[in-house]
Amino acid sequence: MVIVVAVLVVGGLIWLLQRNRHAGRGLGPPPAGAVTNPGLPSATYDGEPVAASRRPLGRIEVRGLTKEYSGVAVVDDVCFTAEPGRVTGFLGPNGAGKTTTLRMLLGLVAPSAGVAEIGGFRYARIEEPICLVGAVLEASGADEGRTGRDHLRVLCQAAGLPRSRADEVLTAVGLARVGRRRVRAYSLGMRQRLGLAAALLGDPQVLILDEPGNGLDPAGIRWIRTFLRSLAATGRTVLVSSHQLGEIEQMADDLVVIAAGRVVAAGPLASVVGGHAGLEEAFLELTAGTEGIR
Repeated sequence: MVIVVAVLVVGGLIWLLQRNRHAGRGLGPPPAGAVTNPGLPSATYDGEPVAASRRPLGRIEVRGLTKEYSGVAVVDDVCFTAEPGRVTGFLGPNGAGKTTTLRMLLGLVAPSAGVAEIGGFRYARIEEPICLVGAVLEASGADEGRTGRDHLRVLCQAAGLPRSRADEVLTAVGLARVGRRRVRAYSLGMRQRLGLAAALLGDPQVLILDEPGNGLDPAGIRWIRTFLRSLAATGRTVLVSSHQLGEIEQMADDLVVIAAGRVVAAGPLASVVGGHAGLEEAFLELTAGTEGIR
């Protein structure tokens, strides 16, 4: 019996060492049931503040933006601005047209009418866009067979950035400990942070994020809230689309609310909330009759 127990203990130690070595080299996911906690970084962004003379380059202007599919307007005459040094929350029910609007802003979808500009230019006309605009419209989009670090280094090479920038942004979003692990081993929250790391590679002046808190635990949600506030404090423009109304209420300076493809409210947070008990109550009243999964 003693020999059997000893064999089991030694075997267990060997398995544990092999598992740790395997994960440390980024060779695949940890065993089923294992919990990966990469930890959280500093809640503030350490990029250089944006000079006052350059801040106008970060102003987002959307005027009369419209997108039709088969004669149906999914985005209808949308107008709003997002100012440098402020966090703008972009809100609306499912199917309201938020993601389509962001895709038009980033030149991924051609508008049927209207314009969407950053610093007075359409995205396609911006020189070195990675150094002006960082965007996350889905969780990372990385090759699952690559490590997080290699994914970012490939992006650096494509953009003409030093490969060392990959390690800097991994540290900025709290993924330095798992940067050499393959993306297939990442949780949804880790993939969200990897996407944010990719958006930060060029130290951009504008951040455009679609549901950045999706998949994050409560500590991660608080971190992203504080982190985005710190980005705005450096003079950067932060445009955030989200369904997490409580977080937006704590984070945003300004709001844009759309429903059924049209803007139903826009302005400083306090003016949009008005006399309502809070943002949730105001949002539900503004979008009443347009809710539902589409």
